[in-house]
Amino acid sequence: MCGLVGLVASNNVAPDIYDALTVLQHRGQDAAGIMTCGERGRFSLRKSEGLVRDVFRQQHMQRLEGTVGIGHVRYPTAGSSGPALAQPFYVNSPYGIALAHNGNLTNTEQLARELFQDDLRHLNTDSDSEVLLNVFAHEMQTLGKLSPTADDIFTAVESVHKRCRGGYAAVSLIVNYGVVGFRDPLGIRPLVVGERVGPDGRKDHMIASESVALDVLGFDLLGDVAPGEAVFIDVEGRLHRRQCAAAPELKPCIFEHVYFARPDSLMDGISVYKTRMRQGEALANKIRQERPELDIDVIIPIPDTSRIAAQSMAHELGVKFREGFMKNRYIGRTFIMPGQSERKKSVRQKLNPVPLEFDGKNVMLVDDSIVRGTTCRQIIEMARDAGAKNVFFASAAPPVRYPNVYGIDMPSASELIAHDRSVDEVCELIGADWLVYQDLDDLVRCSSDGNADITEFDCAVFSGKYITGDVDQGYLDHIEALRNDEAQSEKRAAATEEGAVVGIHNNA
Repeated sequence: MCGLVGLVASNNVAPDIYDALTVLQHRGQDAAGIMTCGERGRFSLRKSEGLVRDVFRQQHMQRLEGTVGIGHVRYPTAGSSGPALAQPFYVNSPYGIALAHNGNLTNTEQLARELFQDDLRHLNTDSDSEVLLNVFAHEMQTLGKLSPTADDIFTAVESVHKRCRGGYAAVSLIVNYGVVGFRDPLGIRPLVVGERVGPDGRKDHMIASESVALDVLGFDLLGDVAPGEAVFIDVEGRLHRRQCAAAPELKPCIFEHVYFARPDSLMDGISVYKTRMRQGEALANKIRQERPELDIDVIIPIPDTSRIAAQSMAHELGVKFREGFMKNRYIGRTFIMPGQSERKKSVRQKLNPVPLEFDGKNVMLVDDSIVRGTTCRQIIEMARDAGAKNVFFASAAPPVRYPNVYGIDMPSASELIAHDRSVDEVCELIGADWLVYQDLDDLVRCSSDGNADITEFDCAVFSGKYITGDVDQGYLDHIEALRNDEAQSEKRAAATEEGAVVGIHNNA
């Protein structure tokens, strides 16, 4: 999962892109990058591994000049990490095009062969984002236009949709022309657009992964980029929009509502905050049915993404809600840390129990989901060490049994604790006295209640149904080999050794 920003404004855009990326930091902590375009069509780029606050220093920001720019925060979506994979990526032909991408293409290898054999384009990394950039660049080049119009750019996006499969949202900077953003024909990955009035009275326009990035910079939300739609902001700040897919359907990723998105975001007209409240209410109803004796003394969330569901659940059940774990704000999200050993180490550094809230009590811990089980197992141990009499565990999401292939680096199936296991078996493995999961039908209802026009969500991690229709067991076996922790460790080691060779322009 990654975060995207594209901006055309009256003034220098780099400070605003920086602020937007800090708001989207939860979408990726592996790397960050900003590219701007200034006078005479000169690109300025700064990208590197690390958090936004660490990647960009004052000297970098001073060099990022221009009224047009894009930004990206990244976490690895196919097991690969390292400085060479920081975004945006750039190609100089045609025009000079940079691109940042959120998602995952499911036909990357086929596209890479076509780019080399037919389009005569070179790929420098194994990133599907670089593949997407080169597909877009090739389709722009085939137009043969010295000065492309908005319609020409939309025609190129139409061809991208015909060639690319999977889940993707992208922002692209075309030198001297502006910024284009587009979303896959099923709308799996999110993208929004907004506007504000600049100091000179001209309208500034911004594209971002989540509406909160618009909010923090004073933009009004115009709405979501529709599935298959492209939006183009020219260098004069004018906004152009066109549907570029033959048969678009809205089937967004439901895991955005469970975990990834900030609760203050609106996605496809759905309030993430309200959705998580409904998740808590649905869990409360299930608990009443399965545990009518309700021997729960206190409900405690595992910070931060489960807090809203836990509060709602406690209110619905009439049980005390308490903050039983204090969070170290300087430790990143354990789900998106690259290696199992790093995840294990970080949990104890990240959370510390408040013993008074546990001592002698039947405690219900609430988390947004259970993926590997590593985190919740350690947290349950912490609750027992703090004196809990019994530790119950509730997941606001159903059992995660299948890998994600559309841009969330869920581990290989064999590393998912619920894969091929019953609820009772998972309960025993994590060390809980009782475990309750959200039902999938209830989870879907919690999201669809926010937008009745959405008839289907991407729920593949729970159901095993991959909505693009092109994912078979062979593909899953392939990503298993790429995503298991051993493969990731090997790739990180290789990236460290080769980082100085691949060469990234860092404006250092």
